[in-house]
Amino acid sequence: MGNVCSASFSCDETISHCLDCIVSQAGYICHLKDNLDALRTEFQKLIEARNDVLIRVTVAEQRQMRRLQQVQGWLSRVQDVEEEVRRREQEVICLDGLRYRSSIKSYKYGKRVVKSLKNVQGLRKEGDFKDVAQTVPENPVDERPLPPTVVGMQSTLDRVWRCLTEEPVGIVGLYGMGGVGKTTLLTQINNSFLHTPNDFDFVIWEVVSRDLQLGKIQESIAKKIGLYNESWDNKSFDEKAQEIFKTMRNRKIVLLLDDIWELFDLAQVGLPVPSRASASKVVFTTREFEVCGLMDAHKSFKVECLGYEDAWRLFEEKVGRDILDSHPDIPELAETVARECGGLPLALITVGRAMASKKAPREWAHAIEVLRSSASKFSGMEKKALSRLKFSYDFLPSNETRFCLLYCGFFPEDYSISIEDLIDCWICEGFLDEYNGVGARNQGYSLIRSLLHACLLEEEDDNRVKMHDVVRDMALWIASTTEKQEERYLVLAGVGLTETPRSELWQEVTRMSLMQNKIWRLPESPASPHLLTLFLSSNYISMANEEFFQSMASLRVLKLSNSFSLSRFPLKYLVNLKCLNLEYTYRIYKIPGQVISNLKMLEALRMFKCGSSKQESDSILFGGSLVLVEELLGLERLNVLTITLQSFAALHRLLTSPSLQSIFSNTPSLCLRNCHSLSSLSVFTLASLRHLEALDMTNCKDLEEMEIDYAGEEVKRIRETHGFFSLHKVSIWGSKLRHVTWLILAPNLKHIEVYNCRYLDEIISLEKLGEVPSEEMQNLFPFARLESLSLYALGNLRSIYPKALPFPHLKELEVNLCPKLEKLPFDCTSGQERKLIIKGQEKWWNNLQWEDQATQNAFLHCFKTRDFLLNLYHWLESS
Repeated sequence: MGNVCSASFSCDETISHCLDCIVSQAGYICHLKDNLDALRTEFQKLIEARNDVLIRVTVAEQRQMRRLQQVQGWLSRVQDVEEEVRRREQEVICLDGLRYRSSIKSYKYGKRVVKSLKNVQGLRKEGDFKDVAQTVPENPVDERPLPPTVVGMQSTLDRVWRCLTEEPVGIVGLYGMGGVGKTTLLTQINNSFLHTPNDFDFVIWEVVSRDLQLGKIQESIAKKIGLYNESWDNKSFDEKAQEIFKTMRNRKIVLLLDDIWELFDLAQVGLPVPSRASASKVVFTTREFEVCGLMDAHKSFKVECLGYEDAWRLFEEKVGRDILDSHPDIPELAETVARECGGLPLALITVGRAMASKKAPREWAHAIEVLRSSASKFSGMEKKALSRLKFSYDFLPSNETRFCLLYCGFFPEDYSISIEDLIDCWICEGFLDEYNGVGARNQGYSLIRSLLHACLLEEEDDNRVKMHDVVRDMALWIASTTEKQEERYLVLAGVGLTETPRSELWQEVTRMSLMQNKIWRLPESPASPHLLTLFLSSNYISMANEEFFQSMASLRVLKLSNSFSLSRFPLKYLVNLKCLNLEYTYRIYKIPGQVISNLKMLEALRMFKCGSSKQESDSILFGGSLVLVEELLGLERLNVLTITLQSFAALHRLLTSPSLQSIFSNTPSLCLRNCHSLSSLSVFTLASLRHLEALDMTNCKDLEEMEIDYAGEEVKRIRETHGFFSLHKVSIWGSKLRHVTWLILAPNLKHIEVYNCRYLDEIISLEKLGEVPSEEMQNLFPFARLESLSLYALGNLRSIYPKALPFPHLKELEVNLCPKLEKLPFDCTSGQERKLIIKGQEKWWNNLQWEDQATQNAFLHCFKTRDFLLNLYHWLESS
């Protein structure tokens, strides 16, 4: 038989189930009228509730609020139910016409009525809203006004934009001096979000400023993101921060913070702190580079002053073409005026607007005079430019730092200031701790970094800084308005003076700078009992009057460096002199005995490249400088020394003198000149000068060898003791050296000059390199930091280095009268990091042999013809 499937049910359960169904179906029919009445009643209440909600929504929208999404959804569902109830009303009319003849139709209709009733009742309960609308957030990006002319910022704008849209960068810092255009750049970034597709929810702009008020910043952010309402002011600071954080943590935002002066804690006000991988971004501006570190910036960009072409475009726009074309002499004068602004947009705009009505050439000539002599007197400069820059000055961390900045104003415009020289002055003036030599110099370097970070100084290289022209104008303006009655400054640097100021101007002055003028003589002593500082560097002075310093007993700092014509230097009366700078005074042939030794307070003496080859017998420079060294022995306070020596005996005396050995070991500059009997010099001895930065060996015509055992332990010991670690520049002129292989031991060497060494056939000897132990050779990277190499009149030179080197920092190679140098140590990858210029004679260049065609092609554009005789003239003039 086949399979049989069967199901078994309890008879009572089956009957009960059927009865329930019958009763339920009967109820839909029996209670239809009651259910219809209930539906009409509940529906009317729903409509009344709907109307109340609509009134609240209308009032809120009139207050620029936006209805909530849940309210809008509820209103849509009410509309759907309203249509459904209308259908039920139509259906009952039709059904009534049939006199309920169909129980099935009555049942179905009754069921639909019950369903509609439940829907209406449910919607009534949902419509009990506490809030029906919220404050409407502002537009994601608010366009901000830009000046009509924005120039010179596109490159920086493009780099920052790539950070925000393409790179893993969350926080970007823009830093630069006041008036350079940081806010303008940030405005450009803000407006770029209006015109470039992006998916940021909010772009928020906040001005932070020096008067940091976190509560106001919170309120501004709350308004932007729709949190601000009547109850906002009643919440605590932390409650507000929590609400901001909850709203923004899952949003993609850009926060633009203008004018930050100190650490601004984003989390404190409730802002999420972006990581490198965050979708949100923060961009801020500051005058202090240090703030970029405090804000954990992932990338920082310095906003630089404008190059000349962009500066001229901005200046031209402010002056107007009509004025510039009003007289044929004005364009040239206008260019000079524009250059006086140093590319600073704030100064260009201020000066340009002031000149926009000047049609007479004499007005323009007068403007140049005023800007050069006292820029604060130029129309609008004090109020609109200098006073704004002064904020940075006021914000410096200490009075010492502020005073040191003013001191930088003593140097001429665009002057490259030696950091070491500057710190000498600060210590000897008493600005720093003069009783702690090393600590005071470290403090000086720390002050320099503070001024660099504040963008009040500009870094030229590791050893020199520069002051922007307008910052210098600010410093002189502040110095001229100082409230300290005991301080009187007179700064006439670089103004073309041919004589010293008239004597009455000296009487109350405490610090005077007459640098970089054309002063050719020093008259009889002016009455200057209060004078502490006197800068006379870079003048045409040939001889100082013996009585000139008679009334300067208070003088602490005297600078006569770069006075090329100075031939005699009698120095008396300066019993309090602490700092004396005679560097680059090549023509001095007489300094009388007992002059230097009587300067008992002297702490810093700089005589690098000081002294002529011809000396009078009664000069302390006579006799190979040995007398000079003996006079130095009596200077108990001396702790800074740069010197020129003309004999090995003088060098040996310095190296072996117990009282001078520690000072000389720290000397930054040493010149060996006319040491005719010197045939060899120990490299290891030179390496003991731990802080030597510049070495000059001129006309040591018998010098044949720089002694060092390349195969022995000396190379290793020099490296282990960081010998030559500070050496940056080496100049060698007129010797019998055949190579200078020892230079590979100077890892930070930047500049090499080799002149008139007719026996030299290699710069780095392949033979000597072969003697260096392999483990040491692996750690030597020749010329890794070299920036310039100058080779002149080396008739036997065949090789610079035996193989190609990368030269990552080389900027300039100059070769003249080196006929046997037929190959350069280059391949196609050398010098790629920087734009290299190769100077020389065209005949030499055309005869060069190259590693391959690719190398030749790589350097074809680098060559520039150089006239050797002209170059030699310039060198002799400077030497």
